Amino acid sequence: MKKFLATLSCFIVTVCMFSQTARKYSNEFMNIGVDAAALGMANAVTAHSADVNSGYWNPAGLLHLEDKALALMHSSYFANIANYDYIGFAMPLDDRSSIGLSVIRFAVDDILNTTQLIDDQGQINYDRISTFSTADYGVTFSYARALPFEGVNYGINAKVIRRIIGDFASSWGFGLDAAIQFQTRNDWKFGIMARDITTTYNAWSIDEDEFATVQNAVEGENQELPETTEITIPKLQIGVAKKFIVRYDYSILAELDLNVRFQETNDIISTSFASINPALGLEFGYVDMVFLRGGLGNFQNELEYDNSERLSFQPSMGVGFKYKGIQIDYAFTDIGDQSVALYSNVFSLKLDFSIFR
Repeated sequence: MKKFLATLSCFIVTVCMFSQTARKYSNEFMNIGVDAAALGMANAVTAHSADVNSGYWNPAGLLHLEDKALALMHSSYFANIANYDYIGFAMPLDDRSSIGLSVIRFAVDDILNTTQLIDDQGQINYDRISTFSTADYGVTFSYARALPFEGVNYGINAKVIRRIIGDFASSWGFGLDAAIQFQTRNDWKFGIMARDITTTYNAWSIDEDEFATVQNAVEGENQELPETTEITIPKLQIGVAKKFIVRYDYSILAELDLNVRFQETNDIISTSFASINPALGLEFGYVDMVFLRGGLGNFQNELEYDNSERLSFQPSMGVGFKYKGIQIDYAFTDIGDQSVALYSNVFSLKLDFSIFR
């Protein structure tokens, strides 16, 4: 436990050092989350994540894989305007190390480009309308290894970010994550995930000729090129989880996470140094086959029109079914009036290659 706490302190110090020089944040699509099972628990999975999706949530969890595994997920956001897709693959190298690869795509496709709608003679020509996509890609390479201390594993992510806005602009970004998981002898689980510990740096390349068509199409607007560099500041996720067995066939998995951002926000706990947003997730299981999930997260102090503050939160729920090596999960997020976002239906599939043995 002393070594675990010492490692936690090192993570916090490292994150604080890098956050002092950060100017802004970006790449928010990488914070949405993957796996309907996790989303149904309000993303409170940092401590107990132990499957192919651990490459995203906590790469140290990849050590629990016994065979190759594949994960797929799809969801639609903003009334089906944007599509969010994910694929992950992971496999053990030996009894002390594992690797993983995951790809995320968040995109709005078939956007109408009307900058050429009016031709050189000033006539409207609908044949000059074209379409383009704005797409964000995140590719993550994961490595996990067991430490020589009982119950302690660590993981590292190397991320490559690619963002494209039609023919107008594109960017490349690179970053690193570091994580650790620790399990006590009485089955309490602890997890730490430090995202973007080096700050993830994005460099944009803008096609000035294409951008000029926007300037000409919208007179008096967009006269200056946007900034060409972005920085994603570090974030820290700390979780504790425990699974309880009830009468052999039933189980209850509970986890509490603290999501820490090193900037002042509207989170329920916010200071000039850091903001903390808790998340609570519960999973009820029957014979490790049928699952019912729920969670609360994204607690915010929202300012009303009369300058009063209102506490809002984002509830979520989900169900899952697992048979042998195949697991199908569904999550329903952003429910009701407690969230400012539109609700989303999320579906995911996990496949354990051991079923082919």
